[in-house]
Amino acid sequence: MTTSGSMHHTAREGNTRYFVIKCGGSVLKQLPEEFYHDIVNLKKNHNIHPVIVHGGGPEISEMLEMASIETKFTDGLRVTTDEMVDIVEMVLSGKINKLLVKKIYQAGGRAVGVSGVDGAMFTCEVPDRALGRVGNVTSVDRSLITELSESGYIPIVSPISMDKYGETLNINGDEAASAVAKALEAEICLVSDIPGIYELIDGKQIVYPLLDEEKITRLIDEGIIFGGMIPKVKGALAALSEQVRSVIIVDGREKQALRKAVEHGPIGTRIIRKELLDVTAN
Repeated sequence: MTTSGSMHHTAREGNTRYFVIKCGGSVLKQLPEEFYHDIVNLKKNHNIHPVIVHGGGPEISEMLEMASIETKFTDGLRVTTDEMVDIVEMVLSGKINKLLVKKIYQAGGRAVGVSGVDGAMFTCEVPDRALGRVGNVTSVDRSLITELSESGYIPIVSPISMDKYGETLNINGDEAASAVAKALEAEICLVSDIPGIYELIDGKQIVYPLLDEEKITRLIDEGIIFGGMIPKVKGALAALSEQVRSVIIVDGREKQALRKAVEHGPIGTRIIRKELLDVTAN
């Protein structure tokens, strides 16, 4: 994946850094007001430029059901047909995106809602026609995000894009967050309704605090990571590079979850490159 942006804007300005927050659709209705206050606080008091990328799976499924359109998933990815893509865009870029803009405003901040269509932020390809109008992000123009951030706004990105013909594409939210983080050289916080990647042992959730690709592959093979969590962790792994050193999965309902994530405190599951895990272990 390639990135682009104005020569006058870099991913880091002085001591300020970017922090990509991916909010899964399943957790949005459960997030407390304090969560949004924490985002605004990061912006105002901690030299952080938060960038929110959101999903909206449950809301999309609800609207499709109302329209009597059947929903199918393949490896956790929604098959997006021509008849449903307008509904997907309406829910993501309209309803949910603007709801989050309002939440930030109510918390004392200023946000601007955009999608991968705006400013041709995302360049995409269609990797598998069997998935329908589902795209993979091949490049990100970060200039719109950096200009908004440096002007005091919190960008809120809907995972909708278009192909070279201007046709709408649905992007997996976790993959969109990964692509944005690479472009901004930022860490990612995947906000969910689970405490991290965990295993049930004697009826108790045992959270893995630190994982790398090798361990994640084993957990997938063993069926511990399954369903919608597979594209989540694969998106996290795909984001890991020289630009993105770690991805953390947290429960957004937990008190001060974002601050702990930014400060690398004891919360959730942090996914890092194997060489960094080896250093951490020594």
